[in-house]
Amino acid sequence: MANKVKNWLRPLARVGYAARGMIYAVIGFFAALAAVGSGETMSSRDALSVLLSGTGGSIVAYVLIGGLVFYSLWRFIQAGFDTDNHGAGAKGLAIRGGLLVSGITYGLLASYSWSLASGDDGGGGTGWADTLAGIVGGRWVAAALAIALAGAGVAHVIKAIRKRYARHIEADDNTMSVIHPIAKTGLIARGTVFLVLAFLLATRSVRGGEEASSKAALDFVQGLPLGWLLLSMIGIGLIAFSAYSFAEAIYRRIDLEDVRV
Repeated sequence: MANKVKNWLRPLARVGYAARGMIYAVIGFFAALAAVGSGETMSSRDALSVLLSGTGGSIVAYVLIGGLVFYSLWRFIQAGFDTDNHGAGAKGLAIRGGLLVSGITYGLLASYSWSLASGDDGGGGTGWADTLAGIVGGRWVAAALAIALAGAGVAHVIKAIRKRYARHIEADDNTMSVIHPIAKTGLIARGTVFLVLAFLLATRSVRGGEEASSKAALDFVQGLPLGWLLLSMIGIGLIAFSAYSFAEAIYRRIDLEDVRV
């Protein structure tokens, strides 16, 4: 029975990686468009709205909702059972804590997707996502999240440079030669967004300010000198991260040997 459950969990986790890829494809695409003045940057929630409003929205909605739920569940399993062997040291617990936060975040996105698909946005935009934004609005919480995001951003860059992602990929050398540049570009781009978001949250924790989100981070980059160039590079990088997510959906090692079900 346990093996049957595990056999089901593996493909569901892969669907989750694909769902993450879909979201980042939209965020990256619109960031690149915004860089050349042909659109606006988007947050994860905006990206979900675009995906669910297109042709075949109902089908996409169920796929996305399921994918986000599965991805959230997989993150909880990674954090709780340490499927990637991060260990119980300070570094390992920090990484597993990040996985836990990721699970919560994607669970909230799944809830938000459900509210959009069902036509119930919680009454004029007050739902799970806005509740989370209200919590993040607390200065002490914003400061803690800033530290966590800064750590995640640095970890993404290190993971890219040292190719640490490769230990979790099962693919031949020819396939890896394609995945390497995509993974590096995508991880560095996402890490950069995390670092900018950490800066915005740190600023908010000190003096208050507007809601900090991926859209706010991208807008901040756009406002810098040569911001259009920086934003276009990040947009392309996030599209690469989307491609990396799809590669993980196919080649990622889903180790469930230590999971007891």
